[in-house]
Amino acid sequence: MAATIYLHWSATPYTWVRSGAYHTIVAGDGFLHRLHSYTIDLNAHTWRRNSNAVAISCACMGGVPDPWTMPPTEVQIEAMCREAAEVARSWEWTADDITIQRVMTHAEAASNRDGRILHDNYGPVAWGGTGERWDFLQLSKGGPPDGGEVLRQKIRAYLRGEAPASGATGSTSGSMAPVPLAFRRRSTMTARGRQLAVEIDANGSSWALAADLLSLYDIPYEWNPLQRRLLIGSNDVAPLYRDDAVQDSIGYPLFEMALQGGNAPVILRGILRPDAAEDGAGSAAFSRAWCRVLEFAEEFGISVTYQPFALAERRGG
Repeated sequence: MAATIYLHWSATPYTWVRSGAYHTIVAGDGFLHRLHSYTIDLNAHTWRRNSNAVAISCACMGGVPDPWTMPPTEVQIEAMCREAAEVARSWEWTADDITIQRVMTHAEAASNRDGRILHDNYGPVAWGGTGERWDFLQLSKGGPPDGGEVLRQKIRAYLRGEAPASGATGSTSGSMAPVPLAFRRRSTMTARGRQLAVEIDANGSSWALAADLLSLYDIPYEWNPLQRRLLIGSNDVAPLYRDDAVQDSIGYPLFEMALQGGNAPVILRGILRPDAAEDGAGSAAFSRAWCRVLEFAEEFGISVTYQPFALAERRGG
């Protein structure tokens, strides 16, 4: 099948997070839990449509007996659409590429609304289905059954660099770029008995080049520039799925550090910051991958001491 993005809701409370079913889960407050690399297939999100596909789900609609007592929140929907736009952009799609053949709700997929008759219709009863799946048929209780097209309009707006209008199906022009996190000073710290170059941000957190940290601890890796991912060759890391993981609001492009093989769980996220390299023509700008030192240490089981902040050996989780 051609590459497709599927939009789901999880029929759970707003705080539900579990790996395995979806690549990313969006919490009720809009927080993104990116659980698996978008480069791999998961096998249980959209029946007979899991190949060459990405699944993004909002944690919502878990009310009992009425799912609508936990509806998708506005901030949650916007975060899901921004994330879908970022995936589309990484695949070099444009706004014109956001069609029902490429971006579908689970309601639309269940009813084969893209014209690919891949299975029986288990979608909304209103579309002749059995009603088993109706994710985003509507965006609000009693609303019109145009949820899929509304979401695609929002995704198109993000790809065009437009800010979707709050609570509307259209969009208004405007800047969506958050103010980048400020970095105050450069410094060094001790890591495994050696000096590690770091930069201190406005919140007092230390950041280092991901390549420096991985090399320092002899962890093999491979950089995929097209997907903005560091693939880690290690089989003894159990991702923590941190609640304070780096989000888009930090104001820099993000990269993911993911394990190679299996279902490629994401270990942590960092940022791409511009740097400069000297060549024959002078200074040329490029980006390098940075991550928070403490988060890296916690994910890889590295002992930490404070006052002064230093990293010791990798002892395991």
